[in-house]
Amino acid sequence: MSLLKAENIHKRYGKEEVLRGVSLELERGETMVVIGPSGTGKSTFLRCINQLTPPDKGRVWLDGVEVTHPKCNINRLRAQMGFVFQDFNLFSHLNTLRNVSIGLIKVKGIRKEDARKLAMKELERVGLDDKIDAYPAQLSGGQQQRVSIARALAMEPKLILFDEPTSALDPELIGEVLEVMIKLAKDGMTMLVVTHEMGFARAVADEIVFMEHGVVVEQGNPQQMFSAPEHPRTGEFLNKITELYGETE
Repeated sequence: MSLLKAENIHKRYGKEEVLRGVSLELERGETMVVIGPSGTGKSTFLRCINQLTPPDKGRVWLDGVEVTHPKCNINRLRAQMGFVFQDFNLFSHLNTLRNVSIGLIKVKGIRKEDARKLAMKELERVGLDDKIDAYPAQLSGGQQQRVSIARALAMEPKLILFDEPTSALDPELIGEVLEVMIKLAKDGMTMLVVTHEMGFARAVADEIVFMEHGVVVEQGNPQQMFSAPEHPRTGEFLNKITELYGETE
């Protein structure tokens, strides 16, 4: 059974139909990268998965439990799905350690001292154990994003959703975030990643999904998608995005 299954997801904002029947399955331990033009529904799709934006139609399952069921305990299931946003979403009034540990205390009910130990472990994992007392304003964008990854990891999720995690970063800071994500992928973390970083997609994706106009145009492994895409629009997009963003791993 797939860890994540999304079936026929639709979402409309007013007259604009953003998602028009998106279906995907992600196996445990795999990394799926979703690519496509801006405004094509990629971020909306991620938000539909964890119900930050409930879909108008369609169903989502996480590890066999239907996330979209009316009687679903969505807060419990959200704790099993980490979400890393493009704009970090850290609490500005909390230091690094508290930003990572607060979810463990408030959501999981873990004792403060135990939460602190878990937070320290994940901050060390992302290379920020020397910044535990720093506040977000004292950190670079890359460091803030690594804190948000540590926060997601601390909840011990079954899946992490990444919504363009490097798009808000200066070019020289992108590598430090991708390095952490590549290590997570190689360690077997299940990840669904919306990104323009083609080097990352080539390096670690088990499957790449190309979306446009709210539908899945094509999906396949990196070798197939980059070398011999079946749909002409896929090849056109990949060529343009590689020229624009490069292939840095």
